[in-house]
Formats: sequence, C-alpha cells, structure tokens
Amino acid sequence: MTLTSVILAGHAAWADSPAATWTQKIITPEIALKAAQAAKAECVKRGWQVAVTVIDPSGLPLVMLRDRFAGWHTVEVANGKARTAASWRETTSAVAARVSKPDSAEQAIKNLPGVVMIGGGMPIDAAGQMLGAIGVSGAPGGDNDDVCAKAGIAAVDGDLAF
Repeated sequence: MTLTSVILAGHAAWADSPAATWTQKIITPEIALKAAQAAKAECVKRGWQVAVTVIDPSGLPLVMLRDRFAGWHTVEVANGKARTAASWRETTSAVAARVSKPDSAEQAIKNLPGVVMIGGGMPIDAAGQMLGAIGVSGAPGGDNDDVCAKAGIAAVDGDLAF
C-alpha cells in the first residue's frame, strides 16, 4: 500500500463519517415575544398574575415578561421551568410525574440547581425540532401555568412551520 492510497483511503472514510457540525433553527426574539405576550394575556384573562420566560434551546432567555403584581419569585421559577423543559425536551409536568415516582432512577435531578419540577414549562417544537421553550409561573398551580404556556405556543404555531 502506498502513501497515496493510505491518504485516499483515509479521505474516503472521512467522507462517510458523520458531519462535524449541524444546523439548528432557533425561535426569534420577535416570535418569542409573541408567545410570551399570548401566554401572559391568557393568564391575565383568568385573573392570574404571572411571569413568562421564553428561551432558546440552550437555555438562554430571549424574552421575560412579568405582570406588575406577580411576585418576585415568579421570574426565577418561570426561567427554571423553561430551562427544565428545554433540557429534558418535554413538559415539566411530564418530567415531574416521571421523576416523582418512588422507584424512579431519576429522582436526583429534582435537586439540581435551577431545575423546576412543576407544570408550566414546555418545549416549543416545529417539524420535530425544539426551537426553544416557554415557562410560566404565578397561576394557582402548575396545571394552570400549563394552560397559559399552551396558549403562548398556540399563538406562534403557524409562525414556526417549516
């Protein structure tokens, strides 16, 4: 085997290997704002004072809205719910239900800093790809936070089709 054939063989193997980079779509700040406004409006309509955070897939905030009467803690909790939903790529309600089972091997994640295990956090998906996540905090109970998060996602669903 010559040096040229080794180099060419190596090049052929490289060409068949997985790509070293990938492309990811991320929700824009404008669409994140639209989702947050719709989630907050749904809660206001129901008389609930909330904070809403929309993040990119890496967990960085794009938008945070807080009703003037929402408690200070709702800001951090909304952010934690969004980050938890993005990290596990599922709703915080689903993660909490799974992790809270007595025999769950994942119980330790409840103690990770910043993880929030209650409803109100949801990934924002389109075409099978997570584009971001939304977190809502301040409604009476996680189920009600879920109602508002779903309203935020529904408001931008048509904008995210690709």
